[in-house]
Amino acid sequence: MPSESTPLLVSLPSNSTTRKRSAMFWTLGCIYGATAVCFGAFGAHGLKKTISDPARIANFATAAHYQLIHSVALLVAAQNQNPISGVLFTTGMTMFSGSLYALVLDPARFRFLGPVTPLGGLCLIAGWAALAFK
Repeated sequence: MPSESTPLLVSLPSNSTTRKRSAMFWTLGCIYGATAVCFGAFGAHGLKKTISDPARIANFATAAHYQLIHSVALLVAAQNQNPISGVLFTTGMTMFSGSLYALVLDPARFRFLGPVTPLGGLCLIAGWAALAFK
C-alpha cells in the first residue's frame, strides 16, 4: 500500500536508449507546453485583429487547449518511460492542433489538412490507452 511519502511519478530503471528517448519526450512536452501558452495568448489577443469569425477563433482555442493538456500527458509518458504513448501524444498534438491552427489561419490554403484533425485525435486517444495499459 502506498504511503504519503510514495512519489506520484516513479522513475523506472532503464537502459541508455530508453533514458535518452524519455529525455527527448520530456523536452518535447516542455516545448509543446510553452508553445501552447503562446498560441493560446495569440488566439485570445492577436487573432481577433485578423479573424472575425468566432467559430474559427474557438477552433484555435481548442487547438491550444488540447496541446497544453497533452503536453502534460507527454511529460507523464516521459517520466513513466512509455515510448508508445510518447510517440502517440507527440503525433496526435502535431496532427490535431497543428492542422487546426493551419485551418484557422488560412482555410483555403490548408483545406487538405481537414482529414488530418480526426486522425490526430485518434492518436491522442490511443496515447491515453497506451499510458493506461503499459
